[in-house]
Amino acid sequence: MKDKKLWRKPYYKLIQKIFRQVLLLAFFSCVVILLIRSLGRGYIGNVITKGIARFYQVGWDAAKYIYYETVRQNIDYIILGAMIVFFLLLIRLLLSWFTKYFDEIISGVNALASGQKRQIVMSSELGFVSDQLNKVNDELIRSAEAEREAEKRKNDLVVYLAHDIKTPLTSVIGYLSLLEESPQLPADQRQKYIEIALTKAQRLECLVSEFFEITRYNLHDVPLQKRSINLSYMMEQIVDEAYPQLAKNGKTASINIPKELTVYADSDKLARVFNNIFKNAIAYSEAGSVIEITAESDQQRTVIHFKNTGAIPQSELDAIFEKFYRLDDARQTATGNAGLGLAIAKDIVVLHGGTITAESHTNYTVFTVMLPEL
Repeated sequence: MKDKKLWRKPYYKLIQKIFRQVLLLAFFSCVVILLIRSLGRGYIGNVITKGIARFYQVGWDAAKYIYYETVRQNIDYIILGAMIVFFLLLIRLLLSWFTKYFDEIISGVNALASGQKRQIVMSSELGFVSDQLNKVNDELIRSAEAEREAEKRKNDLVVYLAHDIKTPLTSVIGYLSLLEESPQLPADQRQKYIEIALTKAQRLECLVSEFFEITRYNLHDVPLQKRSINLSYMMEQIVDEAYPQLAKNGKTASINIPKELTVYADSDKLARVFNNIFKNAIAYSEAGSVIEITAESDQQRTVIHFKNTGAIPQSELDAIFEKFYRLDDARQTATGNAGLGLAIAKDIVVLHGGTITAESHTNYTVFTVMLPEL
């Protein structure tokens, strides 16, 4: 059944070419064998006999006797020897012809390894190989461009953060200097300066944390320490820890997860995933809104949903999981961060063999994390 579909295979042209070459070589082999067999008969035999007569300067009968004793009597050995020599020559010719394809493939792989941006071209029989190499080449080019873009975003963020750090730091130093230089300030004025300095110091702490987030982002080859985790309890902890951020704008969180629901995962890394998604929901949801967290499970997977008010433009959905990407401008660091939260979340989920997606509607956005069962 599979042979009937051979013509659909990408290497069908190569098989055809090899088949034609083998047939051609077999044909020439038969012709040579027949030619050798004819040495003992008719015209060719007479030509050889005349040649012997001239060479040894003997008469026709003597030449014919020599011909009979040397050629006719040993014709089978002559044919066998000729067949062996001819077969070796044909094999050598076939290998020389066939190895040119390996040369093309090696040349294509070398071009791929060198990072060239031009298309890799091969003979028509190897079109399927060149197509695959060009696909890999295109993907490598896209990956390299994405890495350069991510590096550019990272460098831009470092520059922006370095600039923005100076502002709260200057304010902290300024207000603390005022407090030191004016010990007789009224209590209410002193309290006001202290509150401003504290706010700026907290902002400075956030900016410094962003620097650490940028520099330590590397989740490749990270070992997972998996264990059974109560998902409801973990989510309650995450929500409790984020209470100050929720209360600041009158937001609340609703958790609807079965108490007995567990997942098998690395608890620290999974908590980081949920914390990053939840912080994103807090940052971009509307004031006074409710962030809904739900989860369900079957025998194959556990699915967790984070739903918050506010929409993400469809054009932005594919980019929100990229490194150093933020919905707000890179310098609007008051509500954003280094743009690594969702990228880190995606990498950790993928390490667990799961998926993370986002969908946005007119008035709300839903982040969905799918984790496989044991």
